[in-house]
Amino acid sequence: MNSPEKHASRSHPLLAYLTLILIAGTVILLDQWAKDWVRSNLAFGEQWMPWSWLAPYARILNWRNTGAAFGLFQEGGGIFTILAIAVAIMIIYYFPRIQRGDWALRLAMGLQLGGAVGNLIDRLQHGYVTDFISVSSFPVFNVADTSITLGVVILLLSIWLGGDPEEARPGPVEENLASD
Repeated sequence: MNSPEKHASRSHPLLAYLTLILIAGTVILLDQWAKDWVRSNLAFGEQWMPWSWLAPYARILNWRNTGAAFGLFQEGGGIFTILAIAVAIMIIYYFPRIQRGDWALRLAMGLQLGGAVGNLIDRLQHGYVTDFISVSSFPVFNVADTSITLGVVILLLSIWLGGDPEEARPGPVEENLASD
């Protein structure tokens, strides 16, 4: 028989996804809005420098990337489409199993999912990813790339800084899965 305490500790699986939807959804909306603005207002290869004092360092540049981050593996879009779908499925599957208090992992996965889906939308709609943030001689990137990178950095920092071993215990959803 279920005790009231055990029942109270359970979290509805759909509620576990609320954080993921909010983070990833925000990234996707911002990424797609920015890319659409760039494609609508700048010809391919055209640049815009809204602040002249930044001209030598940063500009908006309409660029197409058929490869991975930093322009690596050009023409490998099919592989990266499959990879983005696989990553998205793994994040969606694993996310409700994360301990409720592990905000760093939740944030990292939400940012990574939003970035992966943002670039996946471009690959499926256009056959390439629109990049537009150009900083000095660094490869051109976009909001989705930034989100993925930030998610990886947060994930690595949370692993490196470690946590309380007690926090590694299964969360409410894992307890539910184990008892079913």
